Amino acid sequence: MPKRFVAIWFCYLKTDWFTLRQPALSAVPYVLASPDHGRMVITAANIMAQSQGVDIGMVVADARAIIPCLQVLDDKPDLSTKLLRGFGEWFIRYSPIVSIDSPAGLILDTTGCAHLWGGEKQYLADIITRLKRFGYTVRTGMADTIGTAWAVAHYGTDASIIESGHQTTALLSLPPASLRLESETVERLEKLGLRQVSQFISMPRSALRRRFGLPLLKRLDQALGHQEESIIAVLAPEPFQERLPCLEPIVTATGIAIALERLLDALCHRLKQEGKGLRAALLKCYRVDGKMEQVTIGTNRASNNTGHIYKLFEFKLPGIEPALGIELFILEAPKVEDVSAAQETLWERTGGLNDVGLAELLDRIAGKIGAGHIHRYLPDEHYWPERSFKLATDLREQPTTIWKAGRPRPIQLLSKPERIEVTAPIPDYPPMLFRHKGILHKIIRADGPERIEPEWWIQEGQHRDYYCVEDEEGQRYWLFRSGHYDASKSYQWFIHGFFA
Repeated sequence: MPKRFVAIWFCYLKTDWFTLRQPALSAVPYVLASPDHGRMVITAANIMAQSQGVDIGMVVADARAIIPCLQVLDDKPDLSTKLLRGFGEWFIRYSPIVSIDSPAGLILDTTGCAHLWGGEKQYLADIITRLKRFGYTVRTGMADTIGTAWAVAHYGTDASIIESGHQTTALLSLPPASLRLESETVERLEKLGLRQVSQFISMPRSALRRRFGLPLLKRLDQALGHQEESIIAVLAPEPFQERLPCLEPIVTATGIAIALERLLDALCHRLKQEGKGLRAALLKCYRVDGKMEQVTIGTNRASNNTGHIYKLFEFKLPGIEPALGIELFILEAPKVEDVSAAQETLWERTGGLNDVGLAELLDRIAGKIGAGHIHRYLPDEHYWPERSFKLATDLREQPTTIWKAGRPRPIQLLSKPERIEVTAPIPDYPPMLFRHKGILHKIIRADGPERIEPEWWIQEGQHRDYYCVEDEEGQRYWLFRSGHYDASKSYQWFIHGFFA
């Protein structure tokens, strides 16, 4: 399939934007200007001003001599770039690869896209109609190369479509400027009477290179397709991405579900072929009104199970608001990992953390209550209890050390020990009473102390002497004294956990 490109030229990009915000400007000639070496120079002019001889680059004083009633507005810095980037993101519904063509254009790689609109003619007509409805005047061109598409958009007839392989014929009647040459090169060509591409396209390349330099040959080769030309996309497409344009806007939940099923079938098929699975997926829904709805899901282990991934999205589909309708669905997998088939045992039925069913169950639970409510912990190489564990990144992460199970530990551990008031006898004796949150507890049984020191490389706090205690109601607690027992009472007591 030959490459196909579309060039879009916004003839009055900035002035159209100003007119949309101040409709009264549509009836008067006006320009945008910015200071340049102490003068106000015109940077954009609307169609009424240009029709009366005022154009870009003129000094405002000279323009007012031509049109006394000319209105002059201050130009906005970087306005063109912001507008083109916004349009580039919006044009994702027409092509996955859209590039900014400064100062007032876009380039679309439309290879394999036009048939979704019923053909290239309908494709371009839809683009022009939508942009005119927005209030912008545009010219377009479609061809096998970026150079030819740009040339016919700027210097050809409106909505020019050049058949595949006919770049040379399309360029012959156009001026040299259509090749995107430097202004100095264009002036030299015109001085020599070469005012059409047909007058020098057949000249010996050595003569053209000697007289006009390599840039002329490069632009000519790019336009004719002899040299590749790359573009930088506004939004780089994900390697694993599926698109589904809709000829009629989708407004129902059933339609959204069907679109998601089709996208998942295609994406998971690609993932299976390459031995991969997704860890995260993003469904983008582009609405007719220009807004976008999106939902995301994540998995605990790489998956290419269509049914399972659909179930994860199913919890979130009711949150999508189609409004006037969704015209484009895009499913992306920004995080993908290799999938290796787990070896199955003949007799044992428990797979532990490697069980795919467990991972899928956790995915479904996370879809309902949120992934932030499910945690897996691994032992960490620290002595203090609140530092002795860490969050695991996924189910497959292996511990680097073992759990310290030599002494009893509470079922509920406070993330930060809380101060308590304690009555205790002589050193190394367990406490007799303690008060926590205003409640007095009388201790009837106790075990300890268990001394836990901080790591030598972490000079924070003093050693701790832990006691397992039980009050008269049968409740068991984990208390500790920080520091040595002394007469000045510089030590402090804390509660750190609950056994039951």
